[in-house]
Amino acid sequence: MPDLPVYECRRTATAPNLDGTLTDPAWESAAWTTDFVPIAAGPAPRFRTRSKLMYDDQYLYVGGELEEPHVWSTMTEHNSRLYFENNFELFLDPDGDGQNYYEFEINPLGTIWELTLPKPYVDGGVPIDPTNLPGLRTALHVDGTLNDPSDADTGWTVELAVPWADLAPYNKGRATPPNPGDEWRMNLMRCEWPHEVVDGAYVKGAEIEFWVWSPQGVEDMHLPQHWGVLRF
Repeated sequence: MPDLPVYECRRTATAPNLDGTLTDPAWESAAWTTDFVPIAAGPAPRFRTRSKLMYDDQYLYVGGELEEPHVWSTMTEHNSRLYFENNFELFLDPDGDGQNYYEFEINPLGTIWELTLPKPYVDGGVPIDPTNLPGLRTALHVDGTLNDPSDADTGWTVELAVPWADLAPYNKGRATPPNPGDEWRMNLMRCEWPHEVVDGAYVKGAEIEFWVWSPQGVEDMHLPQHWGVLRF
């Protein structure tokens, strides 16, 4: 197995103002992840994707930056299966045992889906769907015009504030918020679908692309042993 990526998550003295832009000064001290790569063998991603993380006593903050010349989305129903269109995803396994882990997805319309996997699908896991964290906060910004195929966009950015209180059930027997030096397992993913413009509207193509922070080796995000390390 190749070396797993490690992200050094820094404490922030000031909580960021969540407006979806990642421009709050608090984010300046947080490093970018490495750029996302294909989930398995395949061509390099067509567009750049990267993230930042930081934390304070109340929240784990996650920011995502997705380069995208055509930002489009149609799914508005809460807890829809958002991977059927373009999205951004977070996976957290705080105790690193490969079980009882959290999955979050958001699309460019700000629609979210949250669930818990008691164990991976390949091991017979049946998701607790949905599992909406009551204190979760999200914000999203489109740098361009959503659902307008007549122009070119820059991309979209997203910010999350995930409460430690809501993550504690995934980390039983360990400190939440984590102590300095603690390590969690994490992955981040982007689902990207090709499209065509037909009669002035976006039409989704047939072949999805998965771009991730920590490559899985196969097209299956639910192999937590291949996720990267989130170090506090």
